[in-house]
Amino acid sequence: MARDPFAETPRARFALHPANLIVVSAIALTLLGLSVLFSASASMRQDPYFYLHKQVIGVVLAGVLCFVTSRLNLDYARRYAWWIGGVFAGLLLLVLVPHLGIAVNGSRRWLGYGSARLQVSEFAKVGFVFCLAHYLAVNQTRIHELKRGFLYPMGLVVAFAGLIAKEPDLGTSALVVAVGMLMLFLAGVPWRYILTALLFVILAFGLVVYLIPNRLHRLLAFLDVEGNKQGGTYQLYQGLLGFAAGGVNGAGLGQGRQQLNFLPEAQTDYIFAVIGEELGLWFTLGVVALFATIFIAGLLHLRRAPNLFQFLLVAGSLLLICLQAIINLGVVTGVFPTKGMSLPFISAGLSNLLLMGLLLGVILNSQRTWGRATLPAGTRTLREVVA
Repeated sequence: MARDPFAETPRARFALHPANLIVVSAIALTLLGLSVLFSASASMRQDPYFYLHKQVIGVVLAGVLCFVTSRLNLDYARRYAWWIGGVFAGLLLLVLVPHLGIAVNGSRRWLGYGSARLQVSEFAKVGFVFCLAHYLAVNQTRIHELKRGFLYPMGLVVAFAGLIAKEPDLGTSALVVAVGMLMLFLAGVPWRYILTALLFVILAFGLVVYLIPNRLHRLLAFLDVEGNKQGGTYQLYQGLLGFAAGGVNGAGLGQGRQQLNFLPEAQTDYIFAVIGEELGLWFTLGVVALFATIFIAGLLHLRRAPNLFQFLLVAGSLLLICLQAIINLGVVTGVFPTKGMSLPFISAGLSNLLLMGLLLGVILNSQRTWGRATLPAGTRTLREVVA
């Protein structure tokens, strides 16, 4: 009998499972974030431990949320997929209501009271992925139809992305569109539909940027970073100075200068620049390597998926982590125009940490259940297709 390429010995089961590599990489990124966060936020409050304390609390809560999610019966929760999507869509609408949604710097993205705030769009991304995975799995046999296979699921993508863009948060909206279209591709939607939609999406985002003056100014400033270093590209310029100052070996943990009132949002969006300045090239490459490990291990793990719903749910979770990391790293290094977006597992922020806990919980849930998932008689699993 031919050896099952997916089989594992009991001794190697824990060590070799791709999901474990994802968790270990996530823990390493989180510990690095905690180590750098104190330095990045030391000059911002009278209490130099303020952000560190909040981050530790966030890590604990994210760990609890990860454990709870990993123990859920996702197939049972799938029965309420549309209710889950409706609740998150309703919360996105509540954010836009004056006196309910909390506005900061012109953007209305939070719900909460006082200093306790949650960014609704972060959690809406999970509800969006859950609903889209459910719809595509239910309509798997009609995925090549224009209406059922493309227009309806694309309408779901546009609905969530549009509500998030209204806040406005064009970066997260673009992330939702990218994840949604990749999920459509993975489900088997024909290329011609996806490429046509991509063209319309690019035109729509271009029009939105053109009609919003500050977004257009930010994009034009990005084309000349040096010439706009006192204006639209101030953050980017200061971040690049941090990388230059750090060099290969770094200035040393706690010895960086850019976060001392030079680099705004050093503890959140631009914490990667702080890592580059204080710890140097090797640590920045290590961060990239850890995210690459998460992505590659995720691809290997997806080969075990027993059905399309589980496959798309975990794939969507993996894409939310990796694409958000790519956007943040690209923005901080000057590859993409400036856009505020947290670096997964590392940046300060309760909402970001809780989202990562949810996504890791989904991946761990699949590790626990895929080996013993039951399917209707005659159904071929993805393992059988690959083998």
